[in-house]
Amino acid sequence: MPVPQYTVSDVMSHTAIAIGREASYKEIVELMHQWKVSALPVLEGEGRVVGVVSEADLLPKEEFRREDPQLPEQYDEASKAGAVLAEELMSSPAVTVHPDATIAEAARIMARKGVKRLPVVNEVGMLEGVVSRSDLLKVFLRPDEELEEEISRIVLAEATPPLQVEFSVLDGVVTLRGPLRDRSLVPLLVRAMRAVEGVVDVRIDLEGATGTAA
Repeated sequence: MPVPQYTVSDVMSHTAIAIGREASYKEIVELMHQWKVSALPVLEGEGRVVGVVSEADLLPKEEFRREDPQLPEQYDEASKAGAVLAEELMSSPAVTVHPDATIAEAARIMARKGVKRLPVVNEVGMLEGVVSRSDLLKVFLRPDEELEEEISRIVLAEATPPLQVEFSVLDGVVTLRGPLRDRSLVPLLVRAMRAVEGVVDVRIDLEGATGTAA
C-alpha cells in the first residue's frame, strides 16, 4: 500500500530573502523585521549558500553588551558580539535541505539542529527557496474529503486484495470502523493511513476492539 509522500518542493517558499557576506548587522535586522523571518541565508557567487544568519547569531551583541562571558561555552557567542558583517555573524556551513527531501526528513533536520527555517538548495548548493516550520505544517490543512479520497484510492483500493473497510475522517483524525475479517491487518492499515500526509491520527473502533492502534 504505497502512499505518495509530499516533498519539500511541495510546500517551500520559492522566493527567498537572502544576503551577501558584506551585509551589515543593521541591514540584517531590518530585513528580518521587514519580511518577518527569523533567519537569512548568506550567499556568494551566483547564489551558493555559504551560511545562515539567525536571530540567535544576532542576540550576543545585546547579551554581552555590558558583561564578559563567564563560561567557556559562551566564548563563541561572545565573539559575535563585536561582529558587524554577515560573514562574521553567520553560522557556517549552513544547515540545508534538498527540494526532493520528504517533509518528515526536513522536520527531523529542524528538530535535530534546533532551527526554524532551512535554505533549500540544489545538488551544487545553489539556493532554490526556503522552507519553514509553518510550511511543513501546511499538509495538515488538507480537507477531510481529500484525505478520505486518498485513503480509499491508494491505501484500500491498491491493497492486495483490495480492502472494504468503513472509515471516516474528521479534523484530520481517521476513525477505522469494523467489522474487519482479518484483524492482523489492523496495524498495517493504521500505519498506511498515518502515512497519508495531513492525517493527524488514526483511531480504531472495530467490533470487539477499542482504543488507539500502535
